[in-house]
Amino acid sequence: MKRQWNAEEKLRFEREMLAAHARYIAGVDEVGRGPLAGPVVCAAVILPLDEGSLIEGIDDSKKVKEGERERLAALIRERALAYAVCEESAAVIDEINILEATKRCMKRCVEQLAIVPDVMFTDGNFRIDTDLPQQNIVKGDALSYSIGAASILAKVYRDALMCEYDKLYPQYGFAKHKGYGTAAHIAAIGEYGLCEIHRRTFTKKLSAGQGSGAPQST
Repeated sequence: MKRQWNAEEKLRFEREMLAAHARYIAGVDEVGRGPLAGPVVCAAVILPLDEGSLIEGIDDSKKVKEGERERLAALIRERALAYAVCEESAAVIDEINILEATKRCMKRCVEQLAIVPDVMFTDGNFRIDTDLPQQNIVKGDALSYSIGAASILAKVYRDALMCEYDKLYPQYGFAKHKGYGTAAHIAAIGEYGLCEIHRRTFTKKLSAGQGSGAPQST
């Protein structure tokens, strides 16, 4: 049985900040820390928190079906007071590591918001290099309305991007697995080697002695 969406649960952290006189609360989250290919994508969003503006169904993007994620993402973009989506490439991830790339991506997102937030909520237990007040919430994409909204924006953006990469590199099946290390993806790396968007630091053992996979014409 599907669990009913509960605004009181999702807005607990936001209401604590509102009670402390914060006006603009930014939720910040990332998608794509684990894949073998593609960028890490981050989103930051400031949503109105009055009852009439709430978007029912916002949750951790991994818990929301694809079609519903796209519907929610459209509503989030429509109602947001401000939002930004950024990415860091596989090359950057290889250069500075995935954690540092994620932190840098999150910082850029917050800096690109049209409104300076009074506080930012980030998913996880690491801090961003910013002077803004921030609250780290472990499993925040499931516990915070604002972080959940950011996770949906990031997920929808990254999935669409990986589908575009699938057109450039159809031999890898990016549209299906979005760059994650599925058996089919690993088998494709074994057959074709790596392409431009593969993370070399994530695929060392898979790509030993292999070249770069060139795009195939379709």
